[in-house]
Amino acid sequence: MNVQEIDCWTAAACVQHKSVVMVSRQEAAEFRWIESERAGCDLGEPALKRWVKDHWWGFLRARWVQHLQGTCFWIELGQEDFGILEREFQDRGPLLNDIVNHLKDGKENLDIIHWADQRNIPVDPIINILERLDINGHRLIHEYDKN
Repeated sequence: MNVQEIDCWTAAACVQHKSVVMVSRQEAAEFRWIESERAGCDLGEPALKRWVKDHWWGFLRARWVQHLQGTCFWIELGQEDFGILEREFQDRGPLLNDIVNHLKDGKENLDIIHWADQRNIPVDPIINILERLDINGHRLIHEYDKN
């Protein structure tokens, strides 16, 4: 184990560990409860499926960014990428902040590349960062979205 891996394990041990699955179930249940209250009856599983349809990808993206920033360890997202934004790309701070803000807003890799191209920002460093973050390689399918 090298020094960077030890630091990563130490950092992961110092922050709260949470489960994307468990927290998403809580969020979906709260959504079901609120929507059921509005409707005056229990909307059941269809309300949970609607939460997944309307909110799952944004919920997951926000958790992924927290994981990359090292602010919360999401157990389904893996050790190796935890806190990567703090460990890598220190020489690209402003560019990295722009990319992370775009990711938080739900933008995809192509949107970010297009944004850079429109502003005459060199795309090679952006592609390097996006490849390393591998946002598309870390998509989880919610249990209500498997059908």
